[in-house]
Amino acid sequence: MSTSPARLRKAVLPVAGLGTRVLPGTKTTPKELLNVVDRPILSYIVEEAREAGIEHIVFVTGRAKQAIEDYFDHQIELEAQLLAKGKLEILAQMVAELATAGEMSFTRQMEPKGLGHAVWCARDIIGHEPFAVLLPDVIVDSKPGALKQLAELYAEVGGNIIGVESVPEADTHKYGIVDPEGRGDGRRFAMKGMVEKPAQGTAPSNLSISGRYILQPEIFSILESQERGAGGEIQLTDGMATLMKSQAFTAFEYEGVTHDCGDKIGLLRANVALALKRPDLGEAARTAISALL
Repeated sequence: MSTSPARLRKAVLPVAGLGTRVLPGTKTTPKELLNVVDRPILSYIVEEAREAGIEHIVFVTGRAKQAIEDYFDHQIELEAQLLAKGKLEILAQMVAELATAGEMSFTRQMEPKGLGHAVWCARDIIGHEPFAVLLPDVIVDSKPGALKQLAELYAEVGGNIIGVESVPEADTHKYGIVDPEGRGDGRRFAMKGMVEKPAQGTAPSNLSISGRYILQPEIFSILESQERGAGGEIQLTDGMATLMKSQAFTAFEYEGVTHDCGDKIGLLRANVALALKRPDLGEAARTAISALL
């Protein structure tokens, strides 16, 4: 008799990175708090996690990231001023983003040892439960959200779920790439391997790992002794490849448009694309952009 997968309740957001690709803007402001239209990148990520049913978000932070914790806390004076001036709509938006009691935890990655190490830093808070990982500089514009799409598949098949998207063959060396069992007409397929940033011409597919994962807790014991890989860092991809020897992995090509906001042009594209879609700003944004072209 088959049993349902353990419920997905927790998510890890690794926010310790230095944001070097968008310097100097991240010299004093965490990359995750750079604005896309009128709210921080991280606001979109947390909204996606909540939509997927996540009840507890674990932020893996680093030095100079205190502003992230503050963002999800009350700003008493500002809220009082908005209330006094009758700006109730924006006040309601701010209050809706606040952390509820016990919803968020913050733990620190003391050294920049890579994504795999950052995820491992959350092990004691996650415990022996499945968990999601959302890269906090990747906004996926989709309805339903990308993580909710993955969570629905996880509830059906269990195991480990990896969000992927197609990229040009010439760009596969820039990403973690999955090796699928087959490429049928569907959007899901079993995986037999993955590789982090393969040399040009050696990628097993054009399906890149796009920053959304659902993983089983056995990954932590693997990451604990994981050797450094690409870039001299402890790679989450390498840990997943090891776990794949004993557990099922399903790649899922979710529906949506991905914006890499950790890159200057990607951040610009996200601002333009999401502004154009806004009912309250779209027309004005289109006029302003057209005037510059």
